[in-house]
Amino acid sequence: MIPVIETERLILRGMVKADFPAFAAIWQEPEVVRFIGKKPRPLTESWGVFLKIAGNWAIEGFGQWAITRREDGTFLGQTGFFTGRRGIGEDFDAAPEAGWVLTSAAHGMGYGREAVTAAHRWFDAQDFGGVSHAMIEKGHDASFAIALTLGYQPMRESEDLGDPVVLMRRDARA
Repeated sequence: MIPVIETERLILRGMVKADFPAFAAIWQEPEVVRFIGKKPRPLTESWGVFLKIAGNWAIEGFGQWAITRREDGTFLGQTGFFTGRRGIGEDFDAAPEAGWVLTSAAHGMGYGREAVTAAHRWFDAQDFGGVSHAMIEKGHDASFAIALTLGYQPMRESEDLGDPVVLMRRDARA
């Protein structure tokens, strides 16, 4: 049910239970969470999010993939789409939300851009593809660069987990 996407250096695939330790470890990295909640995610919360990823695929037909390095299968992070229902406005909650997170060991190598671009190509080709949203904390320049490259435009500012964020919109079919 979950498609596998291959790029030059990466394989995006559905997450499996064996991915959980690496998934949870990423959400403990200070360099990763500094722009997402500012504190390490507890193990129980990571498990809940991990299960939500599987549920999003089952219910919506889209979701987030595990990002793995082609050469050795190392789990690098996650990317894809989800239904967040954050309650920060119908203008934002009305479309799937794109997200991406990579282990700090993979930062600055272009893996994020490569994975997120591949995920968006897949999304755009689906019947439900087209409009998507992203939420990026102010100051997270690397994520803003990826979002802008993919055509996301700022909608408005808001707050999430006590942090100032920019809500963004992309319509690949416009």
